[in-house]
Amino acid sequence: MKAWKRPPRKKLGTIIAERDSAAFVHYALRLIVLLILTVQIITQNFENAFLCILTLILFTIPSLIEKNTRIDIPDTLENTILFFIFAAAMLGEIRSYYVTYPFWDTALHTVNGFLAAAIGFSMVDILNESERFTFRLSPLFVVIVAFCFSMTIGIIWEFFEFGMDWIFGMDMQKDTVINTIRSVSLDPTHSQKVITIGNITEVAVNGEELGLGGYLDIGLIDTMKDLFVNFIGAVIFSLLGYFYLTRRSKRTAFIERFIPTVAAKE
Repeated sequence: MKAWKRPPRKKLGTIIAERDSAAFVHYALRLIVLLILTVQIITQNFENAFLCILTLILFTIPSLIEKNTRIDIPDTLENTILFFIFAAAMLGEIRSYYVTYPFWDTALHTVNGFLAAAIGFSMVDILNESERFTFRLSPLFVVIVAFCFSMTIGIIWEFFEFGMDWIFGMDMQKDTVINTIRSVSLDPTHSQKVITIGNITEVAVNGEELGLGGYLDIGLIDTMKDLFVNFIGAVIFSLLGYFYLTRRSKRTAFIERFIPTVAAKE
């Protein structure tokens, strides 16, 4: 029996002729990022140029996984990952979508929760199908692992954001303007009594008003919101994954488009 070998990558002409949407998306996004990289270098914006290079490197990860392992990533999952990277780096950071559109970050974290759960789900499902393992895990246990894997990835990302802000002075944990604060630190009796200050419309720093219209929360609300929507994305995939494993109906068959599998040996 011959060892498994992945077929060579198609050329651009072949991709167009065969209408291979997955490969076309890959090339199109790379071309767009290269054009943005060129503009950033010309304008001497080297921070954005580095971000473009990092994006190109991230684009290669799904291809490297498929090339060097027997793992087959479905086209829908691969395209979603590529669009996710592009939306986060090119649109979110360089085009400032995170600031222009408040929902942008929320949407990306929701998608991240969904995708991470899909990857965690596939890892356990692949072990279930492997002949080298004599045990079989129940569908409920598979989706619990998928859910926990997704939440772990979300937490690690929030650790990364906090580290970048704390160590390198960035602002990845975006601030939130609020009009009410509650704190025991404001209790003059030091008896753990919660003191509430409401209707905050202005805050001054070093005697200068900031003009924000309220109190500036430094990242806490953003972090908890990100984890909450990551939770929602993970729950959605876990529920769909559970019905997929237990019923295998046509209504849940589309979930296969997000689950990596192991390619069979020739």
